[in-house]
Amino acid sequence: MRLALATLALAALSLPLAGLGGCGFTPLYAQPGVAGGLTHIQVEAPRGRVGYLLRQNLDDDFGRARGAAPVYRLELTMNTVRQSHGLTANDVAQRYQLNLRVSYNLVEVASGKVAHAGSVISDISYDSTDQPYAGIAARQDVQNRLASDVAQKIEIEIAAWLASRPAG
Repeated sequence: MRLALATLALAALSLPLAGLGGCGFTPLYAQPGVAGGLTHIQVEAPRGRVGYLLRQNLDDDFGRARGAAPVYRLELTMNTVRQSHGLTANDVAQRYQLNLRVSYNLVEVASGKVAHAGSVISDISYDSTDQPYAGIAARQDVQNRLASDVAQKIEIEIAAWLASRPAG
């Protein structure tokens, strides 16, 4: 009885997956040149903690081939804005919102031409605190999350661009 139910459940779960083969669905990273193209991108980020974190996240996301010569150079410019919200009677903020806008140019190293350009935005809020160390820790946590979020958005945009290019 259990075996029959398990077999029936497996058949029911695999039925929708069988239809994907005929619909033209192809995973993004299965496209020829997408994963290989990502590994040959050298990231140049602005100085500072957020720039460092962004470069580290992008290098990890791209799977950077350290021994190989880069085909592309990713040039990043950042704009960070911190806004205070919920001011008390003493004019002290109860919450902050950190906005990060990153514009990028993907430059072909051989020709020096911009192959692709884009811009991504991320914003995250965090609570204010009276303890100085807790405030620093909260701000650094938000910077970590912003850098990770922006890196994922940039990776997806560049991977989609690489997948849309003709093979060869």
